[in-house]
Amino acid sequence: MTELVVTPKSLSHIETLIEKGADAFIIGEEKFGLRLAGEFKKDDMIKAVEIIHNAGKKVYAAVNGIFHNYHIPAVEAYIKFLHDIRVDRIIFGDPAVVMIVKEQDNPIPLHWNAETLVTNHFQCNYWGKRGATRAILARELSLEEILNIKANSDVEIEVQVHGMTCMFQSKRMLLGNYYTFQERQMKIQRQNLDEDTQLLLYDEERGNKYPVYEDYNGTHIMSPNDICLIEELEPLFEAGIDSFKIDGLLHTEEYINVVTEQYREAIDLYEEDPETYEDEKFMLVDPIEAIQPDHRPFDEGFLFKQTVY
Repeated sequence: MTELVVTPKSLSHIETLIEKGADAFIIGEEKFGLRLAGEFKKDDMIKAVEIIHNAGKKVYAAVNGIFHNYHIPAVEAYIKFLHDIRVDRIIFGDPAVVMIVKEQDNPIPLHWNAETLVTNHFQCNYWGKRGATRAILARELSLEEILNIKANSDVEIEVQVHGMTCMFQSKRMLLGNYYTFQERQMKIQRQNLDEDTQLLLYDEERGNKYPVYEDYNGTHIMSPNDICLIEELEPLFEAGIDSFKIDGLLHTEEYINVVTEQYREAIDLYEEDPETYEDEKFMLVDPIEAIQPDHRPFDEGFLFKQTVY
């Protein structure tokens, strides 16, 4: 059965998402993982692993930052900690993580997530030979490219099926530096951002609003739309895509709950009978549309279009 992986915002949220049907959870600390929906310090990580494992679900720790030399001692200590608490997988983008994991006793399997770089099956198989059991594909791929990668990969394949995507990241605090230059103070809010507290870049010509925020990793500009593939899952099911990811970044817990519940139903309907999913898929999106922020329309990402910038 296709796995449903989600990004919780808190410990209590994990418990709710277990009830909603999530199979796996991506958690971590922002100084090691990029664009996390919630911040989980070490004490929270320990509690989260206990909660998730007691429910028979899986924990994926995000260590997918790109690290400088001065980061390495902290990364080494963090990876040792993840082995002590026995998360199920470690998500990486930097080869330094692979080297450090290999030095551990009983190394934890890896998931390769290098954002826009994961674009062909040779890359997936390259990292598969070096400890990765899964590749998380770039969001800019067409359906044809996704299916081709899956058909020729020796590792599991994960595809994002819902949520916003990152369009730009700078390691510099661009907004904070700008305000400092103007001798103004700006408070950067990282957690529990909602529609009223988000900073949005407005493209008047296209009518698009791009969420912007800063954290430990710098400045992030996000897509103006949310990917929503709940009506387009059949070819992904047929191809045997191993995991569907719901990215809850900059969305509320309530929103993530509803989305998780609807995709859980989609997976279960298809497993029961593909024709039932085909008959009912158009109704599955209704509860999500009812709570979708007005300034964030749905689209299918690049599933049916070419990447054009």
